[in-house]
Amino acid sequence: MDSITLENFRCFRERQTARLAPLTLLVGENSTGKTSFLAMVRALHDFASTWRIPDFKKEPYDLGSFDEIAHFRGGRGGRASTFMGGFRCSSKSARAELAVTFQKRGPSPRPAALRIKAEDTWIERSYLEATDWTVRCGTKRGAWQTKLDLREPDAGDEAPLPWWILFRGIPTVPWTSLNGSAPPSAEDLRTVAQVVRTATPDLRRGPSVVASAPVRSRPRRTHDPELPVRDSEGAWIPLLLADLSDRDPAAWTRLKQLLESFGQRAGLFDEIVPHPLGKRGVEPFQLRVRKFGRRAKGPFRNLMDVGYGVSQVLPLVTELLRSRGTSIHLLQQPEVHLHPSAQAALGSFLCQIAGSRRQVIVETHSDYLLNRVRMDVRDGQDGVLKPREVAILFFERRNLAVRIHSLRIDAEGNVVGAPTGYRRFFMEEVSRSLWKQGGELSQTERRLLGRKDLCRR
Repeated sequence: MDSITLENFRCFRERQTARLAPLTLLVGENSTGKTSFLAMVRALHDFASTWRIPDFKKEPYDLGSFDEIAHFRGGRGGRASTFMGGFRCSSKSARAELAVTFQKRGPSPRPAALRIKAEDTWIERSYLEATDWTVRCGTKRGAWQTKLDLREPDAGDEAPLPWWILFRGIPTVPWTSLNGSAPPSAEDLRTVAQVVRTATPDLRRGPSVVASAPVRSRPRRTHDPELPVRDSEGAWIPLLLADLSDRDPAAWTRLKQLLESFGQRAGLFDEIVPHPLGKRGVEPFQLRVRKFGRRAKGPFRNLMDVGYGVSQVLPLVTELLRSRGTSIHLLQQPEVHLHPSAQAALGSFLCQIAGSRRQVIVETHSDYLLNRVRMDVRDGQDGVLKPREVAILFFERRNLAVRIHSLRIDAEGNVVGAPTGYRRFFMEEVSRSLWKQGGELSQTERRLLGRKDLCRR
């Protein structure tokens, strides 16, 4: 199967376009929409893969009702009546774009319009009533509109696409020309139908999405053997590791080596083992880790006794190492409870794990993680991402609105295109540590803060 990635994402707050990459870092102040961005990525994926109304309260994201999601403009502007999100799904064979507009229907958001586009050809359905479909379409020759009266008792009002197009083609009903277009030709309608046939499968077979909660589950001293079932807080990871060590020793050995390699680089642990307290696979077990000294190996300690850092990062690292096929991982503050050097090591790990088949979108407040990504890109080590494969989205508050700045990293590790707010956000504490507090920075100090190895417009 072709590698498919989300290439561009259209923000649903201010209709901005953000560039995504194999590794995308979301940075900015609290309550500027970074988690909402992750939630919208997951909601659009769910919508495209199932064609069912997405659940905006699905764990680990709970965005609430429509009124809690739609942007409040303030004053006479009031609350927005709709919000929109979309993405471009890129594969080796084609690029398909999906855009969905949501409106209030009861307390929840429901689709108001859906558009699929490939190159210059597009088709759009407006949701007026369950049986009254306004369908618009267009090619490079023009745009047209028609209304269809269709009843699909099995799909109801959740059916987002006129599925008959996939099998029967565009109907020969009267089409009204838009914007002075000439009437559609048979070739125009065949072209639109072909886009639906080719783009829809790409959108539906897109990458799987794995969303992780910002705070993972608390470690437990003992675990009862049971079937591991994935959850967003990572409580299933100890069960997965124990099950893998029992059922597939070869796969466990490979995963164990990768986990221990990360643990050693992060300074968290040197060895990890599931320790059975009775008959393996039947009775309770513990997850244990240990550190090595210079001359001897230390004792194994229960995961519960080594601090929250290990238990918080272990589910994320395991998920990334175990992912199969093409996948998108949404991570919220993966650096929680990690000391600075471990946060930096996590940045290196993300640079090595992200790629054409594994896309990682990370909400982070860690400048240690961000700076390690910059330096690894600059150093150009084998297996590390190239500058074009890393994107930084800076969420900047402007009164009641939020502006998303799409930044990139150059070959020297510089952040390119950074607005003043970004430099202020990351550099104020640096300036305080370098110069005595109080008064304005001198011209020399300002020049040093603008050095290319720190940040550059």
